[in-house]
Amino acid sequence: MPTITTDDGAEIFYKDWGSGPAVVFSHGWPLTSDIWDNQLKWVADHGYRAIAHDRRGGGRSSQTWHGNTMDTYADDLAELIETLDLTGVVLVGHSTGGGEVARYLGRHGTGRVSKAVLRAAVAPHLLATPGDPGGAPIEVFDALRAGLTADRGQFYRELSEPFYGNNREGANVSRGMRDAFWRMCMTVGVKGAYDCIAAFSETDLTEDLKGIDIPVLLSHGDDDQIVPLEASSYRSIQLLTNATLKVHAGAPHGLTGRFENDFNEELLDFIKS
Repeated sequence: MPTITTDDGAEIFYKDWGSGPAVVFSHGWPLTSDIWDNQLKWVADHGYRAIAHDRRGGGRSSQTWHGNTMDTYADDLAELIETLDLTGVVLVGHSTGGGEVARYLGRHGTGRVSKAVLRAAVAPHLLATPGDPGGAPIEVFDALRAGLTADRGQFYRELSEPFYGNNREGANVSRGMRDAFWRMCMTVGVKGAYDCIAAFSETDLTEDLKGIDIPVLLSHGDDDQIVPLEASSYRSIQLLTNATLKVHAGAPHGLTGRFENDFNEELLDFIKS
């Protein structure tokens, strides 16, 4: 099972499929790299090297007590890229993974990266503050912490519904997909999952976005119930200097059905461009 060991001793598991120019994927909360399997196979089938890691705290990576912060997530990504000696990388981040990508670029620069894709990313700042009222109130994130602490198994089952938009009229997301979501979530230690709520909600990525000079694709559904478009990508496009925003009508937060197919084509077109 391939892993790297970070400077603080954490073991980070990663998948490495195919060959060619590298495309590195960062996953959302509270999931693992398995959520990207369809995209990993898709880009590898089209001549690229597809890489994705389990964020510290869950999956097959170490369940660290410390370091469950956006800075450390970004540093872990940097260590992965540097250990594998990747250059000309395309970074792809979904949700919290999008925040991880933004913080990586702000913290480590673009020397090894050619492009980035932020899909329904938590950037620039999800928590509303007096100086930045564009996000959600702290009570929203406190409710996530309360649900996770009280009964995380049931909490994750319920979370899968808005994640995939299965609570919308006419939606038909399979039980298997929702069970797979639940299984991934349950491999994440409660400490890592709990800490990550603060990491994805309270980390202000405004300055990170302002400093990114490579091409960025922002991709977002306009029916995202987890990371609303208005609080994230609509704000991010105003901060980035070289970005394109693609809004998908009716798409939820998670990739499913025709929305996943649309994103796959969009991703491949962007990588090739």
